Amino acid sequence: MHIVVSIKQVPDSAQIRVHPVTNTIMRQGVPTIINPYDLFALEEALRLRDAYGGEVTVLTMGPPMAEDCLRKALGYGADRAVLLTDRYFAGSDTLATSFALSQAIAKIGETFGPPDVVFTGKQTIDGDTAQVGPGIAKRLDLFQLTYVAKIASIDLAAREITVERRCEGGTQKLKSRLPCLITMLEGTNEMRRGSIEDALCAARSRIVKWSAAEAGIEDLTKCGLRGSPTVVKRVFAPTPRSEKAVQIDTAEKTLRDLADELIGAIFTRQPALEPELAFEAA
Repeated sequence: MHIVVSIKQVPDSAQIRVHPVTNTIMRQGVPTIINPYDLFALEEALRLRDAYGGEVTVLTMGPPMAEDCLRKALGYGADRAVLLTDRYFAGSDTLATSFALSQAIAKIGETFGPPDVVFTGKQTIDGDTAQVGPGIAKRLDLFQLTYVAKIASIDLAAREITVERRCEGGTQKLKSRLPCLITMLEGTNEMRRGSIEDALCAARSRIVKWSAAEAGIEDLTKCGLRGSPTVVKRVFAPTPRSEKAVQIDTAEKTLRDLADELIGAIFTRQPALEPELAFEAA
């Protein structure tokens, strides 16, 4: 199998700063990590490779410093790493990002062999949109399996995969043809510890670096800020509430007494609710 895992280097969420003019995330000087959700995708890809054979290629788009997260992925056991880096990609929203990554995955297919499965995390902790994975699948015309909790089986001869997908109210068991794109849920596996051999290989491995032109991207108007229709109008921290929470004493009170006291406190703060609820009850 050839498996491609799209990962992202993200700023540590505890130290995120936003540019006051462009309203984009300021990454300079902020500690970075591999997007935690992507680690579940990477581990699942490594498990499939161990079970069925093949190679795992990790891909990321970002500035040159994103090479650090690729070396970490190699240290976990990935076979190859590709960095898509170019000033044309700066400021990309999810639409522009999915376009660039899909073009890079197509180039990976031409260079190293077509992928059987493309993995992403369910979302990133900096954007939290969960749009890039499905966007890649749409552009590459891949079957997409989102919020996957477990890969039940793969039949390479029949080119089929069976997964368990978490949804509202339960779990769906789905069968799809290969190739496909899978977004993995958190908590579905536990990231392995890389071996010393993998760590040494990661340190001396050559990272494949592609610019927009080298990745075969011809229409640069679909990249970066020019290709990003999403506009962040304003970024602000919510105003702290001046009111403090009211704590109800529960000592030596029955559930009915507590319910009556709670309802009374709510109606005191929101007097308009009482006639509305009384009308609906009638």
